[in-house]
Amino acid sequence: MANSPSSKKRARQQEKRRQHNASQRSMVRTYIKKATAKIASGNYEEAQAAFQAAVPAVDSMVNKGILPKNRAARIKSRLNARVKALKA
Repeated sequence: MANSPSSKKRARQQEKRRQHNASQRSMVRTYIKKATAKIASGNYEEAQAAFQAAVPAVDSMVNKGILPKNRAARIKSRLNARVKALKA
């Protein structure tokens, strides 16, 4: 446990950041789940719209350091492939 005032402050800051990052991660997962649900429904237009909404959210998490760059690219690539498969 933190003893010095500076280490106590650091612990408070880390907890605050952890909660904020968890919230951001949850938000982007929700966007991904919405896109996945629209893809599963089979409606191309709705799936495309949900995918277009998810992409900026995923990119934003990369810029904030919450998601790794390659993971975000993989998520977007897989969603896009599934959306395009609906059209075919």
